Amino acid sequence: MLIGAGGFVFWYKVIGSYSPTGAQLTAYILHSDQRAALITDMSAPCPNAPFLLPSRGFVGLLYADPSRPYAPFTPHPGLDIFGDGDPGTVPIYAAYDGYLTRFDGWKGSVIIRIPHDPLNPTRQIWIYYAHMANLSGDTSFISADFPPGTSEKPITQGTLIGYQGVYAGSDPPIAMHVHFSVVLSNDDGSFRNETHLWNTLDPSPYFGMTLDARRSPTIPVACGT
Repeated sequence: MLIGAGGFVFWYKVIGSYSPTGAQLTAYILHSDQRAALITDMSAPCPNAPFLLPSRGFVGLLYADPSRPYAPFTPHPGLDIFGDGDPGTVPIYAAYDGYLTRFDGWKGSVIIRIPHDPLNPTRQIWIYYAHMANLSGDTSFISADFPPGTSEKPITQGTLIGYQGVYAGSDPPIAMHVHFSVVLSNDDGSFRNETHLWNTLDPSPYFGMTLDARRSPTIPVACGT
């Protein structure tokens, strides 16, 4: 199940009209027979790109997407990948080697520190994952290898992190997905607030595909487009 009827009404009224992928995502949610044509499934990074796409699904909300609950002046700071299946069944993998942290209060989120940005080795970056839990947050879909309190655990690209979920905290859920963002470091080495676009990086060059909503990406996204 991707979404309930009430959730679709929310999507249709306040998101679908604004997103550059709105028509396709609406079709993806409502018509299971149309999903295969929209899914991007990567078993390896694109040629000459360092990151592995972290999950199989439709990249339905893009970087800098102005869809609500975002807006043109506060756009989406990452990617939302919508899987095909039930919550807790669609795997999510590490996009790159690094050190994983999951704070005690994080029900469906983890963050991975990458000491040397593969596109700019002079700086450190982080990659952030969210929504890996059930609707109430009572059941986490993060791998048991990363319990609450995990700090700086070394992982390699392709490591199973968890599974897609629907947990959105106090925000209305849209559908089952994983949120992914590339986050800049502060001067002290800590990660910045990823909810602000200016604290994040366009993931396009890391994945070798156009993922910025402002650049008229090909839908579904694919290597080199």
